[in-house]
Amino acid sequence: MALSRIATVLGGLLISKGGRRFAGRHAGKLALATLAWELYQQHRNKAVRSGRRV
Repeated sequence: MALSRIATVLGGLLISKGGRRFAGRHAGKLALATLAWELYQQHRNKAVRSGRRV
């Protein structure tokens, strides 16, 4: 399974001290945003496969 773009960005954030501080402060928001993005992608992929427009 390929890593999502958000996971790659989050990994990049964790490299720097400021990024770790940001990620720690906003962990819940980042988790919800990641979940929402993944669900949107799944929904979009299902719609494309079934021939519907998103």
